[in-house]
Amino acid sequence: MNKISGIIANIQHSGAILLVDIDVAGHSFSALLVESATSMDWLQKGNPVTLVFKETEVSLAKNLSGKISLRNRMLCKVKRIDRGELLSNVLLHFHEHSITSAITTRAVNLLQLEVGDEIEALIKSNEVSLMR
Repeated sequence: MNKISGIIANIQHSGAILLVDIDVAGHSFSALLVESATSMDWLQKGNPVTLVFKETEVSLAKNLSGKISLRNRMLCKVKRIDRGELLSNVLLHFHEHSITSAITTRAVNLLQLEVGDEIEALIKSNEVSLMR
């Protein structure tokens, strides 16, 4: 599981759906949450939180240009590639955080990923959970 610490910058409500913006070292992230029956009183602007997301939810892009709907974009450096027959783990460096992406080995080959490459890691807002 990937974990990144940040501060809640903004919260928008629409019924039971929340769109939470989190600041991570000056970089903006979003989490789309569905409110549960129990109150999440810790979910307030200015509070520290931890963003949590699975390795399999981290897509990678090389030389990405143009507009894209994914708001969670991290410019990262490839630190290590553990190639498997079908699945590979790519260790990334984002600010002071280590992020892991689990993608197919075919995708690693298609992107021609190498250690030291600068790539973008992408995560949909609904794939990000928040913890206190």
